Amino acid sequence: MPIEPDTKDWTWVLHRPCPECGTDATAHSPATLPDVLRDAVVRWEAVLRRPDAARRPDDSTWSPLEYAAHVRDVCEVFRGRLELMLAEDDPTFADWDQDAAAVAGRYAEQDAGSVAEALAANARAVADAFAAVPQDRWERGGLRSNGSVFTVRTLSQYFAHDVLHHLHDVGG
Repeated sequence: MPIEPDTKDWTWVLHRPCPECGTDATAHSPATLPDVLRDAVVRWEAVLRRPDAARRPDDSTWSPLEYAAHVRDVCEVFRGRLELMLAEDDPTFADWDQDAAAVAGRYAEQDAGSVAEALAANARAVADAFAAVPQDRWERGGLRSNGSVFTVRTLSQYFAHDVLHHLHDVGG
């Protein structure tokens, strides 16, 4: 059975803690995100060392390997969105279909060690990018194509939740 695309609007995590993973995204900012990512990378590396990392828990749920490949790519997408927000006034982000990316990238067939290395590198790059944003630029805006409004601050919060929620998904 194929994975059902996630069509939920998760922006509500910017207003209240997530009951599934417990993350309070509002506790994070561009300044705290690098520490969140450093800790998350260590946890993702442990997940990817599991002998069953490539095994799906059921036919409709990604394996830990697939989640890790997704997070690796999310790091790159969010870095690009941050760079756009800092370079342009109120840009609209290009659509990114995470489910299509998983199929096209053949996430389930990737090597866990390679995914761990790339996830760590991408997480470092986006952590450095957020850390370099001066506080007086945290309120710069950007839009998702569905109209959801973000600032640099809320983008960092949304991103922190995404990374931590997926660790929760895989018991990391």
